[in-house]
Amino acid sequence: MLNIFWKEISEYLSSLIAYVVIGVFLTALGLLMWVFPETNVLDYGYADMGTLFTMSPFVLMFLIPAVTMKMFSEELKTGSFEILAVKPVSIYDIVFGKYLASWSISIIAILPTGVYFFSLYQLANPKGNIDIAGVTGSYIGLILLASVFTAIGLLASSLTKNQVISFVLAAFLSFLLFTGINSLANINVWSDLSPVLSGLSIEQHYISLSRGVLDSRDIIYLLSLNAILLFFTSLNLKWQR
Repeated sequence: MLNIFWKEISEYLSSLIAYVVIGVFLTALGLLMWVFPETNVLDYGYADMGTLFTMSPFVLMFLIPAVTMKMFSEELKTGSFEILAVKPVSIYDIVFGKYLASWSISIIAILPTGVYFFSLYQLANPKGNIDIAGVTGSYIGLILLASVFTAIGLLASSLTKNQVISFVLAAFLSFLLFTGINSLANINVWSDLSPVLSGLSIEQHYISLSRGVLDSRDIIYLLSLNAILLFFTSLNLKWQR
């Protein structure tokens, strides 16, 4: 597993796509947080990173599929996955190694946004007047959210040999699980089922973590969803083996 992890990490960091993904992510959030008038934090009148944590999921649901789209699609297309599959390593090790590598790229993209927090901390009046607990919870939620989007991207990549289809499918599933289910729950036709549907939405658990309260139910939900997605990815690859 570790060999696969280091192989994927080294390949990404030696290619242009990783730096493009990280650069686009940071540029998009930087513009939203500091430049665009409707979301500019400088116009709020108080130190708040709500823009970053509100907009990040929608940026990540397009950028993470760009990282994961070739993880299995390319290997299935070229036949190199068959070579990898006959080596003395389990399917679960292959999937988890690629998962950790893709998730690590996402975390590397998120970490530099700490500069935004430091800037607001210094600009606040008085200095340091910022909700540190809320920011910490939001970062934990964002990193866990990135892990779920990564697992979705790997599942999509294992379903098709076409990288473009993998990207579109991953972005669609990420949107559906993040906010689509919650939108469906708000339609007044489900009656007693609405709270159940809402509870299945990733967005609700992400918002809960963003309040700075690390509820074990939210963390367990996101980790369980990860496990389910990775299990189905492994199962699908076993069928194709």
